[in-house]
Amino acid sequence: MGLLLLLTSSLLCSWGPASADPYFRISSVTLSVKPGPEVRRNTNVTLRCQAKVIASEQEALSREYIIYKDEQVVYKKATDSPEDFLYHLPEARVSNNGKYKCRIKIREQEVTSDVQKLTVTGLSLPVLHLNRSVVTEGDDVTATCSAPGETGSFYFHFFDNSGELREERVSSNRAEAKLRLKTVGGHRIHCNYTVVLMPKSVDSENSNTVNVSVKKLSITPVLEIFPLDDVYEGDDLTIRCSFVASEQSFKKVSLILSQGTKLLSSRNTSTVIEHNMMAEATAPALTFECTLIVENVVKVATQNISVIDLFSIPTLIMSPTEVFQDEPMLLTCRSERVAAGRLNRNDLTYTLDPAEHFVTTTRAGEFSRTAMKTDFTYTCTAEAKGIKKRSEALTVRPKVHVSVPDIWVSDRVILGKPVYIYCESKTGSLPITYTLWKGIDKINTFSANMIRQQAYFPVTFNHTEETSMYRCEASNGGRKNQQSAKLNTSVIEPVAEADLLVVPDLADISEGNDLHLICSVKGTPPITFWWYRVGNREPLKIATLDENYADYHFTVSSKEQSGAYYCVMENRANNKVESNQVNIEVRMALWKKALIGGFLLLVASILVLVGCVLYFKSKRGPVAGAVESVWTHRKPESEIDEFSTVSNEPEVEYTEVVHPRAADPTRVVPPRKGTDTVYSELQNSPHGAAEHHDYGSVKYAELNGEHPELSQNHSEGHNYSDLPVPVD
Repeated sequence: MGLLLLLTSSLLCSWGPASADPYFRISSVTLSVKPGPEVRRNTNVTLRCQAKVIASEQEALSREYIIYKDEQVVYKKATDSPEDFLYHLPEARVSNNGKYKCRIKIREQEVTSDVQKLTVTGLSLPVLHLNRSVVTEGDDVTATCSAPGETGSFYFHFFDNSGELREERVSSNRAEAKLRLKTVGGHRIHCNYTVVLMPKSVDSENSNTVNVSVKKLSITPVLEIFPLDDVYEGDDLTIRCSFVASEQSFKKVSLILSQGTKLLSSRNTSTVIEHNMMAEATAPALTFECTLIVENVVKVATQNISVIDLFSIPTLIMSPTEVFQDEPMLLTCRSERVAAGRLNRNDLTYTLDPAEHFVTTTRAGEFSRTAMKTDFTYTCTAEAKGIKKRSEALTVRPKVHVSVPDIWVSDRVILGKPVYIYCESKTGSLPITYTLWKGIDKINTFSANMIRQQAYFPVTFNHTEETSMYRCEASNGGRKNQQSAKLNTSVIEPVAEADLLVVPDLADISEGNDLHLICSVKGTPPITFWWYRVGNREPLKIATLDENYADYHFTVSSKEQSGAYYCVMENRANNKVESNQVNIEVRMALWKKALIGGFLLLVASILVLVGCVLYFKSKRGPVAGAVESVWTHRKPESEIDEFSTVSNEPEVEYTEVVHPRAADPTRVVPPRKGTDTVYSELQNSPHGAAEHHDYGSVKYAELNGEHPELSQNHSEGHNYSDLPVPVD
């Protein structure tokens, strides 16, 4: 037990508090340029990199400083010193221009400063030196150009007067070049340089100027041609190339004789070259060159000679200038000019290439045949005294006869509206001329210059018979023009003269009748019909028929269907016309009139009956034991007679008379209801009894207190308030 306690105590002592790692943090890094971001050449420049580091202990931390110029590392240094890091640029040059930044690294932490731009202005003046100032033609001059005190990458440029002779790229501030001055006389040589920087470079000023004199080399090429004048094709020519030298001797001399780009002869270490050839006519003349090469010097002598044509280059022509397939054609090959003193025209012979299938006519140089169906290229050759001349190539493109053209219209044909008539031939060489004819009258022409181009002509048809009068004619220069068939197309006549007819007659329309609204119009079917009632935006019916008329049939059900009706018509001409308006008045049905009349008669009969009962009760007097009522109190008979005088004038009765009309065998039509009024006189009874017919006068008893008063009947037979209003 004691041993266990001792071991535990030892372990606890050994596991005492551990020391934590020191804490640090790079707070910021700044880079500054002294004495400033823009300095003159030879200024001492210092880049100061200052780091602010926060640490928990004063223990020195190992730091690594890295200096960048234009993203390239230019310097590295590791140090334990917390002091600012200094990067020196003594006597700064333009090559030090750039964008700088500083990075500090402590263990795993890295921080980079902002970019600072340094600009150094001013370059040293370049210095030029030549190894000699007097040289002989062809000798080189060694030139040295330097940029004192400058560093970096350079381009050195050497100039002769204002023209650049040489460019050298070097990484040092000194360049050397061998210059060859080509012309004899004085030369002014200078140089300058360019320091290569990113993204741009800096140019120096010009150096000092050095004068150089170039002496002429005492050797000259000589070119001779025999004969020189009146030279014709086929004549023999002798061309000689040599040189003339002074007392000075030359180790290596080369001669080259050429005609344009063609080498005739060449010799090394030779004093003369002679070449024989036959003269050939060229335009504008023959040019020969004698080239002399002495060491590094090249000298050229040039001579031109005119050679007269023995005969001109032949020309190949075709007759006619345009030929159609399978039509006869003639190819003629001929030289227009012949040297009369040297050559007879009959000595010229002509050949055609290729000559297959051609037949030579009686005249030289003429070849005939029928044109093929495909293009072909021919050339001809004229030959005399061993000289051959070939003509330019002639390509024969036989034309294709135009085919019978098709004729059609672009759209539906509507009378009175413009439309295009199109015309096209499926085959035929361009250009094709199309002519539109109307009968024997020429309307217009159209020229097609592109493949499958259609001719079009604007026209307006005023009559349906005009379409068959149009035809199209196509021509492309052939022997026969082609005519199309006559134009065959349908013509749409716009709708016009719209009319609305109502069946039955307007005076005969009553409830229960079958009504027909028949719309008719002139124009080409199919036609669309709309039926409208005035005041309604929506149509009552729409129908499209291949007819010029249409019927809207319905049964009249009520007087609410009275009103103004009209119809609108339209066909494929897309123009609408509106018919006349028809006012329809729906009359009451006959059975309704009879029912109303019967009802009124019934009411009148009841009223008469009630009046009679009341009258007779008043005559009898009160009944014993009966309850006294208002009917028991009436005035004396004499008083009644005073106010109840019966008129002897006859009463008038209104009666409707129905006029029967013949039945329509095709449909059931209600009989016409007339509005004639027949007057009949009715005699009143002497006692004023209520013996009434259908329309009689009715006496009304009024109750006014205890004494009922009888209303007086009007004696005029034409005004009865109790009669029903006649139905029209």
